[in-house]
Amino acid sequence: MDATPATLSTPAARSRFPRLLCAALPALALLILSPGAHAALPRAASVPGGVALLPLGPVHAGQPAPRAWLGEQPVLVTAEKQRWIAIVGLALDLPPGAHELRVSAADGERRLAFEVRDKRYPEQRITLRDDSKVRLSPADEARAEREIAAIGRLKRHWRETAEHAETDTGFALPAHGRMAGRFGLRRFFNGEPRAPHAGFDIAVPRGAPVVAASGGSVLATGDYFFNGKTVFVDHGNGLITMYCHLDRIDAQPGAAVAKGQRLGLAGSTGRATGPHLHWSVVLNGAMVDPELFLPEAPRGKAAAGAKPPRPAAAR
Repeated sequence: MDATPATLSTPAARSRFPRLLCAALPALALLILSPGAHAALPRAASVPGGVALLPLGPVHAGQPAPRAWLGEQPVLVTAEKQRWIAIVGLALDLPPGAHELRVSAADGERRLAFEVRDKRYPEQRITLRDDSKVRLSPADEARAEREIAAIGRLKRHWRETAEHAETDTGFALPAHGRMAGRFGLRRFFNGEPRAPHAGFDIAVPRGAPVVAASGGSVLATGDYFFNGKTVFVDHGNGLITMYCHLDRIDAQPGAAVAKGQRLGLAGSTGRATGPHLHWSVVLNGAMVDPELFLPEAPRGKAAAGAKPPRPAAAR
């Protein structure tokens, strides 16, 4: 039996109800006006290639979110448990030691100091039969340099969403397979040192579906010398994901995509030793470890029926 009508049936109860409602309104407004109040934050790892989670203060109803910058690059700010949190991407080449975040809030500007710890990533040695992907011809070198510059501009792209409400940092795996090449590996191709592995490889067969790790819009697509056929998804506020070495692209630039929506099919285009998905996460222009955005799971667990190829990586 519903007892609610009886509780308001007396004059005293009816007189108390407006006061109780008024008392509850500020808390209710705080919940409604606090964007990302229940955001799924990535795991903190204040190391090169990791993510720093820096508290910026409490959420106050009616006040906008604070803004933050690492150097000149804007930083994603979200709310979690009624606190503003800066989610800061730390580049692989960021030197360990003391760093500062510039913060602008309703009470003015300030500098927030934080520490970046050192991390030594293991080595990965890869042999490619096609040595032209390692020792580039002048024409290939010129093409690769143009593409690296274009990708750098995409990585620094910033699309601010309404009160940061649209940026979901709780990612889902974009393909079902064994996680193979790990993020940050110091790579040697045919014995020659190259850029660290700025993502991780998911071992899947050619033609396996590749889906968006989170909702957003397709920032760009392309067929690159190193990365092969690639889709960039913009999740808003400086958070971007890359899906490389695809056999086929099914997404169009500018199109909205939902978490789990197909972007294309896995393949081995570009510099790759076999079919797999290379997945990268970019945060405020920095390539960071994608595993920090995933629920913790047994490392290296393979999906049923997946036969991992020998992993390779995008440049």
